[in-house]
Amino acid sequence: MSSIASTRSSANTHAYLIGGGIASLAGAVFLIRDAHVPGENITIFDENTMWGGSLDAAGDASSGYYMRGGRMFEEHFACTYDLLSEIPSLDNPQKTAKDDLFDFYREANWYSHSRLVDKDGNIVDSSLMGLSLNDKLALAHLMATPEKSLGRKKIEDVFDSHFFKSNFWFMWCTMFAFEPWHSAIEMKRYLLRFIHLFPTINTMSGIYTTRYTQYDSMVRPIVTWLRARNVQFEANTRVLNLDIESSGDTHTVRHIELLRNGQNDAIALSENDIVIMTNGSMTAASNFGSMHTAPVLNQGDPGGSWTLWSNVAKDRPVFGNPKVFSGDIHKSKWESFTLTTTYPDFPRLIEEFTHSKLGRGALVTFKESNWLLTVNFYYNPKIDGQPKEVFLWWGYGLFPDKEGNYVHKKMSECTGEEILTEALNHFHFGDKIPAIIEQTTCIPCMMPYITSQFMPRALGDRPAVVPQGSVNLGFVGQYAETPDDVVFTVEYSVRTAQAAVYSLMGLDRAPIPMYQGKHDIKVLVNALKTSNS
Repeated sequence: MSSIASTRSSANTHAYLIGGGIASLAGAVFLIRDAHVPGENITIFDENTMWGGSLDAAGDASSGYYMRGGRMFEEHFACTYDLLSEIPSLDNPQKTAKDDLFDFYREANWYSHSRLVDKDGNIVDSSLMGLSLNDKLALAHLMATPEKSLGRKKIEDVFDSHFFKSNFWFMWCTMFAFEPWHSAIEMKRYLLRFIHLFPTINTMSGIYTTRYTQYDSMVRPIVTWLRARNVQFEANTRVLNLDIESSGDTHTVRHIELLRNGQNDAIALSENDIVIMTNGSMTAASNFGSMHTAPVLNQGDPGGSWTLWSNVAKDRPVFGNPKVFSGDIHKSKWESFTLTTTYPDFPRLIEEFTHSKLGRGALVTFKESNWLLTVNFYYNPKIDGQPKEVFLWWGYGLFPDKEGNYVHKKMSECTGEEILTEALNHFHFGDKIPAIIEQTTCIPCMMPYITSQFMPRALGDRPAVVPQGSVNLGFVGQYAETPDDVVFTVEYSVRTAQAAVYSLMGLDRAPIPMYQGKHDIKVLVNALKTSNS
């Protein structure tokens, strides 16, 4: 904690949060609730017009809903639940968003009977992990290896080819979006962080989801809470650079350089002021297609968050190494798709196939799909205002540059209709397929950086939430470093926000401790039993 942080006056602090995603929104809540900064002294900038960052959802029933993805939760996301305990739910102001999430889990919890499906449309016995002795030894060795010894090793560097054919890998990689060339460190962290979920990996019964999309269940309620406290939201504003005064190992932001509605501007900071920056974005440069067009892979402007991080980190290694994460989009991209259907017999078809009520069957992965397709059928309604006769589902392919099994084109070159055709054929819906296509809209989305946070990295490539020597600048989100916890989760973003606020404001507190199932003998025994199945 810097001496300046310990003497900051909350009433006189102006906080500038760069990026409108969940990390900044959470940071603003913690600034008000815990640091007692007046809401009118807090400004959130975003280059887009929609708040929530990667937690998005838009569209309508007639033209089709669309979103880039969705997030899963589990019992031990303590920082997230602490945040949501402050926020009234979308439907009932007398109930918190946290209560609504837990109530929905009790009402419509997942229990998969069809987690993996083979090429003939048959459900695979996913209670059998299919791990060899060598696979299990490699898993144990990875979990025990210090991160500094792993460096930039890839997952495929620590496992042999048999591991990548096991049921365990198919369930694990499609649940978390890992690919063999991703970071061994991140794989290790996930194994330790979620070791208590091993026994339910095939049913996914330990996974929580929000009642609606995260945009409706989290973003809208949080933004409403912040606006009621006079937090300033500045959309269409791109932060170009931070004027940082560096003296020895000390770094102080003096000005924020930005582009407001096309006009250059600058903000001067006082000694009391702080900047909290979301560095990097996993959904930057996303591009949507349609039923009749394929989404284009954006290989140009990576977006303001990546450019800003590069500018800030130049000649300052303590602020991280963005190129490690953003430098190879062909290894960090994949494609998702959102489907809106009015086919009246759709619920019955899906319930008969999955042996679960619509919305309760969790993820379905076609393990022999060339694209490695995974789909999720949502509980109705998934979007606030969704008509009851409209059904929503979502999916993604981890290998978009491979040719489909039924549509003989790369997924990345396919229209929404072609992706829908491929998916329906994996279900073997036969002569019903034309009618389903006629009454369905499929909107695909190509995301160049969606798993960039998993790219092989070494210690120091991600900056600390408040780097050594940083007087008034903190980093939050998927590309800031917080020990042990796992990226690609809402929990990680919220935890970094708590840490940034508490440190920069000189509060004598730390984020809520992370659950450590690896220290529970019962958890370890149950995990071992699962791996031996």
